[in-house]
Amino acid sequence: MSRPPGLSAYIAVTAAYWAFMLTDGALRMLVLLHFHELGFSPVQLAYLFVFYEVAGIVTNLSAGWIAARFGLATTLYCGLTLQVAALMALAQLDADWPLTLSVVYVMLVQGASGVAKDLAKMSSKSAVKLLAPGGQSGLFRWVAVLTGSKNAVKGLGFLLGAVLLGMAGFVPAILGLAVALAVVLVALICLMPAGLPRGRKSAKFREVLSKNANINWLSLARVFLFGARDVWFVVGIPIYFYAILSDGTAAGNRSAFFMIGSFMAVWTILYGAVQASAPRILNAASRSGPDLVRAARNWALVLALVPATLAAILWSAPGQSLTLTVVVVCGLLIFGALFAVNSSLHSYLILAFSTDARVTMDVGFYYMANAAGRLIGTLLSGLAYQWGGVQLCLATAAVMIVVSALAAARLQVPDAGGDAAHPVTP
Repeated sequence: MSRPPGLSAYIAVTAAYWAFMLTDGALRMLVLLHFHELGFSPVQLAYLFVFYEVAGIVTNLSAGWIAARFGLATTLYCGLTLQVAALMALAQLDADWPLTLSVVYVMLVQGASGVAKDLAKMSSKSAVKLLAPGGQSGLFRWVAVLTGSKNAVKGLGFLLGAVLLGMAGFVPAILGLAVALAVVLVALICLMPAGLPRGRKSAKFREVLSKNANINWLSLARVFLFGARDVWFVVGIPIYFYAILSDGTAAGNRSAFFMIGSFMAVWTILYGAVQASAPRILNAASRSGPDLVRAARNWALVLALVPATLAAILWSAPGQSLTLTVVVVCGLLIFGALFAVNSSLHSYLILAFSTDARVTMDVGFYYMANAAGRLIGTLLSGLAYQWGGVQLCLATAAVMIVVSALAAARLQVPDAGGDAAHPVTP
């Protein structure tokens, strides 16, 4: 039996997104560990990813309009092509270049990779709204599968990047990723089935800015939710573990790379697995839409307790010990599981609040907020770790999650006609 056109297109988009996120995760780990080994400070490491996040803000604001005008397949192909070009450019980095030139060059290449990532993400997430079967539970399930599997694949990318750096070196690893993604791109262009919209020439750029209060409050909640993750995830925890695990020798550094990459991979895979299971965890099939809206605030408040507790433990027990490290690892895995439910709920709500006509622009605006949160978290990660260690990173995360919960509390429950009817109350 042949698959429905919508399902075939969904499978093709998801497979391409998986391939992209595998290279994205590997690239981030390669850059972080390679330049840390070269002696970059936490703040300098954070700077390497600044353009990546800034590019995401600009890209998401415009990508929704580009997709609405030229079609989702176009933006997906562009994202994959640009990532291949960014990988090839990064492979040209010369160890003999002055430090400042190297930093600026990597920042610019990371910026191109950020554009690529958000073109691919916006295309994939918007496609779910248009291809998913009708009904609340069907949409939530398809969103959860895409986002959950994507994050599991990105987790494998973290491990892949760390292993490739230790075994093959920086440049061979980068070139291998570029070749693999180029093969996927060619296959996608040749085999992409029908099912994605081709766009409408009448789409205006000013339509990107939403007049829907729910879209705007949810986007604000997303800023602080993802800022709270990246404030410890991007720089703080990898460097904290490197300080514990590395003994300064080449063999010790390779072992540290593998252990850090393994933790980042396990964390992200767990995050993805829970994210894919979020509809079942939330019992979404039997819950009302208003109840799911309220859950966005409540789950954020529960999440805030985890980094607050870990920060308090680290401040009360300074120093390093096996027991303390195990506590931190377990706490961060709990954070990942709770964060996954919050993230999946947000990803469902943005599609539920948007209309088919505006989906690419609303999703683009929402992921612009996502990128803004990552940018804030990335900058704060380096600064907080340098000022107060990983415990300050975690304390900052707790504060940001509380702000996210307050923004989510402003979401309004739509009435039967789809308009916001009344604020969600406790």
